[in-house]
Amino acid sequence: MRYMATYDFMETMRNTNQWLGATATAMASSPAMALFPNPAIQWMAAWGEVTERSFQRMIVKPDWHIDSFTCEDGKDHIVNVNTVVERPFGDLIHFDVSGRKPMDRKVLLVAPMSGHYATLLRSTVKSLIPDCEVYITDWHNARDIPVSEGKFDIEDYTLYLVDFMKELGADTHVIAVCQPAPLTLAATAYLAEEDPKAQPLSLTLIGGPIDPNAAATDVTDFGHRVTMGQLEETMIQRVGFKYPGVGRMVYPGLLQLYSFMSMNADRHSKAFSDQIMRVAQGEASEHDAHNRFYDEYLAVMDMTAEFYLTTVERIFKKGEIAKNEFVVAGRKVDIGKITTVAVKTVEGAKDDITAPGQCIAALDLCTGLPDNKKASHVEPGAGHYGIFAGKSWRNNIRPLVLEFIDANSPKPKRKAANKNAA
Repeated sequence: MRYMATYDFMETMRNTNQWLGATATAMASSPAMALFPNPAIQWMAAWGEVTERSFQRMIVKPDWHIDSFTCEDGKDHIVNVNTVVERPFGDLIHFDVSGRKPMDRKVLLVAPMSGHYATLLRSTVKSLIPDCEVYITDWHNARDIPVSEGKFDIEDYTLYLVDFMKELGADTHVIAVCQPAPLTLAATAYLAEEDPKAQPLSLTLIGGPIDPNAAATDVTDFGHRVTMGQLEETMIQRVGFKYPGVGRMVYPGLLQLYSFMSMNADRHSKAFSDQIMRVAQGEASEHDAHNRFYDEYLAVMDMTAEFYLTTVERIFKKGEIAKNEFVVAGRKVDIGKITTVAVKTVEGAKDDITAPGQCIAALDLCTGLPDNKKASHVEPGAGHYGIFAGKSWRNNIRPLVLEFIDANSPKPKRKAANKNAA
């Protein structure tokens, strides 16, 4: 499958389905159809509307949609999304609330690069802005990065995190969500040896596969079941002529989306059939629950082939982080060298992506860290998404994380966390 033709074929199929949806809507909305009153015509229009929207948003990077924030003065302040560090494969950005004094808490959110854009953490960002200066890693779509920029694997990713932490300084608190948790732990250990003064104050790891073998899931089973040769042959394609990254080997976003949705095919099928009926009956709206979720979920990005393959091979198959054998730029990273950075793990009791046990393994690896610098939390009834963006995050986990940040800051915070944050 490592050809431009297969990549372009997938894009052609996506574009065709988008066109079919638009055509169905146009036909069913024609005034001539009023001559043939039939519920099937309303259904066809609804099917077309949902289909066109679904396939169109697969290639569009979502906007942050964080325009303003009401501060203590009762006024709405503009939120500017500023680029702090600009790099070929990802930027460090800051959500700057105009006219607001800098907050005591400085937080770096490390977003996953696992098929979705950093905007997947939009609700997480919005919930932290009232109480923190929020920074986030904004990873780029590999199809838009010219081949001349070179490779980007998990070692490069780790070094990007090292640079971002150095840029923000030692008064930073890092929160890594899902996929980047093991690499963020490695980046912190790398700093512990290279530049100890640049280490963050605390590190919170949320639902990350530190030790994938600690608790089996469909994801870990897949990682062990397939060979690297099979993955390279069936998952990797070459970007077509339409994009700036023409010729780059990638794991395509559309292929990732198929994998995501096939894991819960029945649930997704029902969600779309129900939405079509709601549209047909006039009960749907532009920003209803279905559209809010799928506008983000269906927006996918390509990963570089080397990042995807090294993640599977070194994190899941060989377990280099779990065995404390990870090497970056020829240097073995010893997680036991972390001695001052407080580490907290957060897991969801019903997480079927990163099951409980996988993330808390980080605490055992931090052999040089005293027990009073370690913490863990398992959220009852929470799935993977809920521990960083759902009600479980807003109502239970977020306050605990802010308390952990405050407890590991050089001076106590005078102001309590805003419990009414979005």
